[in-house]
Amino acid sequence: QVQLVESGGGLVQAGGSLRVSCAASGRTSSNYAVGWFRQAPGKEREFVAAISGSGSRTYYPDSKKGRFTISRDNAKNTVYLQMNSLKPEDTAVYTCAADRTIMIVTAGRPEYWGQGTQVTVSS
Repeated sequence: QVQLVESGGGLVQAGGSLRVSCAASGRTSSNYAVGWFRQAPGKEREFVAAISGSGSRTYYPDSKKGRFTISRDNAKNTVYLQMNSLKPEDTAVYTCAADRTIMIVTAGRPEYWGQGTQVTVSS
């Protein structure tokens, strides 16, 4: 089993920056691919970013390129999402998820999910 725990969410002013973290525990030796998703009440879950197990490949929707950056520190079993130039529309619960390949993650079907961390961007 793999457990994922997000942290770093909070309240930030529009135009500001925030970094959220996803710490993995349990069976982490496989270096699973990890993605970030977000969801606001009444809206469908949205894919934000993904990174391969080695960290050599990343994937973003076009709308997120330039503002959001995903990275990982495998020594710490942690994946990060750096968010810059935040907008009120970015307000959502941000959740990390993991599976064996980045293809599964980007398709929105990873096996393991965290509980999410709230990110609120004030105007």
